[in-house]
Amino acid sequence: MITYKIKRIYETVDEHDGFRVLVDRLWPRGIKKEDAKIDLWLKNLAPSTDLRKWFNHDDEKWTDFKSKYQAELNSNSELKETMRTFKQHKKVTFLYAAQNEKHNNAAVLKAYLEKKA
Repeated sequence: MITYKIKRIYETVDEHDGFRVLVDRLWPRGIKKEDAKIDLWLKNLAPSTDLRKWFNHDDEKWTDFKSKYQAELNSNSELKETMRTFKQHKKVTFLYAAQNEKHNNAAVLKAYLEKKA
């Protein structure tokens, strides 16, 4: 069974992170690629540009954002292959750049994949 975690990419890398996956479409500001220590960058698993811009980290749009992002995940052709990759690891940590630690795409993705397990 896979343990999924979420973490801001700006936090210190930890040995308990396991397989580190960036799940943002844009590269995080102020982070050098060689310093990020990510194992995989899944731009195409992140919310679409239109959805990301619409949400704009507005907590009042959170419920609608979750539904719309889950719909995008349902139609994502790369998701099944990505899930096979995750199954090769005991721990997968989804990295995100958003300041809101509760309302972000990594939280939606984690909950979505935990339901699929």
